[in-house]
Amino acid sequence: MTQMPPLNDLYREIVMDHYRTPRNRGELPTPPARRADGHNPLCGDEISVFVLVEGDLITDVKLTGHGCSISQASSSMMSAAIKGRRVEEARELVARFKDLMTAESSEPSEDALRELGEIAALSGVSKFPVRIKCATLAWNTLTQALDDAETSEPQQG
Repeated sequence: MTQMPPLNDLYREIVMDHYRTPRNRGELPTPPARRADGHNPLCGDEISVFVLVEGDLITDVKLTGHGCSISQASSSMMSAAIKGRRVEEARELVARFKDLMTAESSEPSEDALRELGEIAALSGVSKFPVRIKCATLAWNTLTQALDDAETSEPQQG
């Protein structure tokens, strides 16, 4: 019988998979998609988030940019998790992820694991305060793009 790898090893594998094979890379035409740009001056991470919102549904998301493995893996996980969700669900996911990053305990609760899925693999980042900005960069940039989509008039293409 094969043994499961320790949780930290499994988390490391998930993070490295998203870093090596990022999901949703590319750009969407603006308009109709909204674009927000994020930059972390502490380590040079840069990201552009393109989000297409139709009604209250995120129908597509694309990412460009570069940075450390944490920022790139986090952006990949975020894009996969929000695509096809309602805007409000995506905002709730952003809040849950930020809670995970600031949690006192480095081990996520069972509820967090269930709600965040593979995103919980980034829970260990909370042990390294300087890396939290790397992990949250894409999420903060997504929030900017969603805010723009909600406050702007729909544009004709």
